[in-house]
This record gives sequence, structure tokens and C-alpha cells, in this order.
Amino acid sequence: MSLSRIDQMRQNYTLGGLSEQDVDSDPMVQFGNWFAEATEPGSASGIPPWLEPNAMTLSTSDPDGTVSSRIVLLKGVERNAFVFYSNYASHKASQISANAHVALCFYWPHLQRQVLVQGGAAKIDRERSLEYFRSRPRDSQLGAHASTQSSVIASREVLEQRMDELRRRYPGETEIPLPENWGGYAVVPSWIEFWQGRTSRLHDRIVYRNENDAWTIERLSP
Repeated sequence: MSLSRIDQMRQNYTLGGLSEQDVDSDPMVQFGNWFAEATEPGSASGIPPWLEPNAMTLSTSDPDGTVSSRIVLLKGVERNAFVFYSNYASHKASQISANAHVALCFYWPHLQRQVLVQGGAAKIDRERSLEYFRSRPRDSQLGAHASTQSSVIASREVLEQRMDELRRRYPGETEIPLPENWGGYAVVPSWIEFWQGRTSRLHDRIVYRNENDAWTIERLSP
């Protein structure tokens, strides 16, 4: 379809509904339940082979309000926080350092669902970052050393040359050290919305708000 017809693109959401009685009192338990459904190959909707259910949009901002968004991968739900990993010298890391308030969005089109999160991001301890780093494929470990994320480089060949140099430096099973400027972030939520698409655009929106370390549950108008 051409861009001139983009206003005619639409889907009718019919796969399910969501009521206050359906959800757990703890939003992290509810997230775990929905994530299990999103990753279940035998579900009625099935998982498209191209879909990464742990992909999430991470939005960060400067103190002046300039917002940036990108897709990152959820790599853990630990201590009631969402964990992802990044280069600490990247643009996203610079924004988090200046303004720790971030937003996450999970989109699962095969279930016609979204989960939206607002909260504060902070670096996790280096021991946990090292544990995850060592679980990564070897070339991914080398890639963390090769890339000075978000910096300008002259060409693709520069990256490939760095990778070749690193493979020579760490041959075979030689242990690859955790880069000093690489590690994890934990996003502790203060607000979580569970969104289920419905017909006629009358979507279900159930929101959890953290008030004085207790979660309240509300329904929002679509």
C-alpha cells in the first residue's frame, strides 16, 4: 500500500478482553503471566518467527525534554525491576545519567497487547553484569569491545577491523574481560499499563500505580 493510502490501514482487535478481575494484584506477576503467553508457541495466535517478545521500546530524555526512543532487549525481571544491558558511553546511557526517568513499551501484535512502563533506571552491580556478559555468545562479547556505541566512525570496515584484532587478541577459549563501559540497567516501575486491543477501538486499559509502596489498580478510558 502506498503512503497516500496509509489512512486506510487498520486492524480489528478481537483476540480477547481484560477486566480488573482478570489481573493479579502484583503488576510484576501480571507481567510474568502475559510474557508467558507472549512466548508460548502453542498459543491460539502463535508466535511469528520474526517476533522477539522480549523486545521493548526504551524512551529516554535530556533534562531539556529532548526524547529518544530505540528498541532494546529485556534480559531479566529481577527484584521487581526490568533489566537490560548497554554500553555506558552510549546516547541512551548519557540521557539516563542526566535524567533517570524512562519509559518502556512492549508490543505483542500476535496477542493484540501492549505493556507500558514508567520508572527509574539505575546501573546494576558489576558482578551481575559480568555474569550476564559471560553467558553471551563469544562474538557478542567481542562486539561489546569493538563498538564505541553512538560515536561517529569512518566506515563499516573500521568495525570489522576491530573485530579481527579482538579475535586475534582473545583466541580460542581465552576469557574475554567485561568492558569497563558496559553493563546492565534495572528499571524499577512506578506505573504499569496493560493494554488489550478490543473492537471499535474500545480497548481495555488496566493501570497499576505505586503509591507509598502499594499498588493501586485503575481502568483508563481508551
